[in-house]
Formats: sequence, structure tokens, C-alpha cells
Amino acid sequence: MPADFDTIVNLAKRRGFVFQSSEIYGGLRSAYDYGPLGVEVLRNVKDEWWRSMVRLRDDVVGLDSAILQSPEVWVASGHVSSFSDPLVECRECNARHRLDKLTNPDQCPTCGNSDTFTEPKEFNLMFKTHMGPVESEDNQVYLRPETAQGIFINFENVRRTARMKLPFGIAQIGKSFRNEITPGQFVFRTREFEQMEMEYFCHPNDAAEKFQEWVDLRHEWYLDLGMNPDNLRLRAHEDDELAHYAAGTYDVEYLFPWGWDELEGIANRTDFDLKAHMERSGEDLSYFDQEADERFVPYVIEPAAGATRTTFAFLIDAYTEEEVDGEQRIVLKLDPRLAPVKVAVLPLSKKPDLVETTQKVARAVRGRWATEIDITQSIGRRYRRQDEIGTPYCVTVDFDSLDDDQVTVRDRDTMAQDRVPIENLETYLAERLP
Repeated sequence: MPADFDTIVNLAKRRGFVFQSSEIYGGLRSAYDYGPLGVEVLRNVKDEWWRSMVRLRDDVVGLDSAILQSPEVWVASGHVSSFSDPLVECRECNARHRLDKLTNPDQCPTCGNSDTFTEPKEFNLMFKTHMGPVESEDNQVYLRPETAQGIFINFENVRRTARMKLPFGIAQIGKSFRNEITPGQFVFRTREFEQMEMEYFCHPNDAAEKFQEWVDLRHEWYLDLGMNPDNLRLRAHEDDELAHYAAGTYDVEYLFPWGWDELEGIANRTDFDLKAHMERSGEDLSYFDQEADERFVPYVIEPAAGATRTTFAFLIDAYTEEEVDGEQRIVLKLDPRLAPVKVAVLPLSKKPDLVETTQKVARAVRGRWATEIDITQSIGRRYRRQDEIGTPYCVTVDFDSLDDDQVTVRDRDTMAQDRVPIENLETYLAERLP
């Protein structure tokens, strides 16, 4: 079973992974700031995604499109007319809810009264704003609700400048904004979030095969980074829950404390988006295959993951409680690639000569790995503190180190300790860390 929800939230706040946004002003609901440790894990998750999707492939390139785009983009994509959720309001307590998320659609979960909901109405999820000094419908724009459309409208730009031939993909990581009716579950569902999306363009005849390939690859990515396979599953969408543009969709789901929920969706978006933008803009976004002497509009396979909720899932999955010598030990058994701190260097005491050697050791490894010097409290408490934030290796500088130029390296998971010459420390760690 996954870790208790409140336990993970408390750990995230206590250790500086996540803070409530605008906390000194009472906080802003559904908005969070990532602290010193959280920003490192989040960056590591995004880096690993980018590495697997772009760096290790010769058929995928990157893009960073603007958050503000022409309103016509969202008209063509269907977001202006249909990007909405069913909203109901309780006549007794005035609480608002998404109808499709209610366990009992006839009872208000806030006040408990039955048969008090208004008729559902569609609530558009896009944030509106205005460009320029005058607020009018003529200069109304939207904060993008997804990163995908920025890829579609740049399809021809990227194809031409990067000299790409089908099949090929365009990957992007960036902020998106959705005016959710009922955000919640900490950072899982928020109004501002980061997406990791890739659009893979291919011949329509190859779409089914490529779709299955990407489903398998994306599922394997989570397992490769250490996620417990018992907490991960693939779920195919039923026909009645498919998006209007999709010929098929799989969700990668994780067993969160509240139950199974989506981490990532892999969809066969067909040629819907490119055709929609061709029709609205008048630009030709078709593809000409010179070898086959054929022109067609490519189909698109889209793996789309949430960076923030994925980071949250890895924290939950890594959380472990153990008993060691009659005492409880809390460990974040994060894959070293995701750990916010890779190496902690700990002097046995605050004596100046030990601290000086500690700083020397830290400088030797900091250029390669995220490194922290931890001086305060007993060595046992410092080990526990580093365990709790997921640090794979602790390097202890003791009084013998001043004479033999060696340090003690402790493994987070096994707690085994090795005595290593300082001059060999980088090589020792390089055999164990990414």
C-alpha cells in the first residue's frame, strides 16, 4: 500500500520539498512553491524525461513554445467551445463541485444534504487575460491549458529547420494553466502545473503500431526509475471516455493514497489537430513523402505526463519506514538519479580542522554531484536526516581522516560503510552514482 497522504504532505513541508504559495498571506489555494529539495527532485524528473525522450533518440527534437498564443489557436483546437467540466452548486451551502467527480451525484459532500444541486452547466477551464493597456474582447488571450498546441502550430517550422523526416517527434516541457473547479490532493491537481509532452508524427498506416510502442516505452520509464510495479498499471480508455480527437488512449496510473489515478496519458490523436489548424489558419501542414510520392496529413501519438504529479508519485513510492536497532528509520529510497542531494559530507565534530577537510572533500565532488555539507547535531541524527530526504551516500570526515586521508562512505539503503581514500572518493562514487 502507498504511504499515508498526510505523512507525505507533512514530510514535503517539513523538509522543504513543497511550500504553500503566498503562505505569509494565508496561502493561495491550489498554488505551491517548490523549496530547495523539491525543485531539485522536480528538475531531476524533468531531466530524466528529457534524456529518455530527446537526448537518447535521433527521431525526437525539442521545443519551447510561448505560454501566450493567438486566440485562434484555441478556437481551432476546440478549447474555446468545448474545454469544460460540468459544474453544479449546492443550494444549501453554495459549494461548487465537478459533477463527474462526485461519488454520489445526488448528495453534497460538503454539507451532506441531498437533492440540493443546481442543474449542471459547462464551466470553461481556460484562464483569460488581456494583452495591452485596454481590456476588451479584441485583445483577449488565454494562458495555455496544454503545451501540445504550441507543438502543432510549429510542426512545419520544426520539420523544415531540423530537416526531419517522418516518423519524428517534438518534445516540450512547460507550464500550463487550468481553472479547475475542485483542485486538491496537494500538488496532484492544481491550477498551475508543468507538463512533459511529446507529439510523435507518423504515417496514418503506422499509427497503431507506434501507439503501442509508446505505451510500452512510457510504462517502462517509470519502472526503470524504481517505481514499484505493484503501484503502477496501464488502463485503456473505454469508448465513452475517449476524447473527441482520439482513436485510442492508455493512462499510466499510480496507486495514490486515495486510489488509482492518472500519471500520464498516451493518446492516438489521429490527424485532428493538424487538420484543424490547417482549416483555421489556411496554412498547409501536410507532409510530402518524396520516396513514396505521397502527400498526407500525419497522425500523432501523444505521451503527455504531468511533471508535478509525477514528482509527487515518486516521493510517495520512495517513502519507507523501517525499524533499526529498536528505532524507527524513515527513508526516501529514491533512485539516485532523482535524489535531490547525491552526496552529504559530514564532519564528526565542528572542530576547525575537520570542517576544513570536510569543505575540501565537498569541493572535490560538488562539481559532479549535488552535494551538501551537514554539520549540526549528532552524526546519527544527521544520518537520519539525510535518509529522510533520500541522499544515497553520506561521507563522514572523522579525526582519523586527518592522519590517513580516508573517509567513511555510508550507503543509504544498506547502511553499509566503506573506508575510502579521499583521492579515490570520486572514482568510488562514480561507480555507484549517475
